[in-house]
Amino acid sequence: MNDTTPKTPRLVSCPTCGKPVPWTPESRWRPFCSERCKLIDLGAWADERYRLSSAGERPSETGDESQ
Repeated sequence: MNDTTPKTPRLVSCPTCGKPVPWTPESRWRPFCSERCKLIDLGAWADERYRLSSAGERPSETGDESQ
């Protein structure tokens, strides 16, 4: 019993503009809708608009590690 009904691809929202993007191998820029949106996102990382928080403590301002 083969199911020949084509499955509907999963749709994800483009992280930049919110446009729906099918999650398929043919979607070249996934999860982005286009190269433009991909480059906008890359530029935001380069400008440090996105930051990852650190789980550890920050080093002391004096640089004295002997506490």
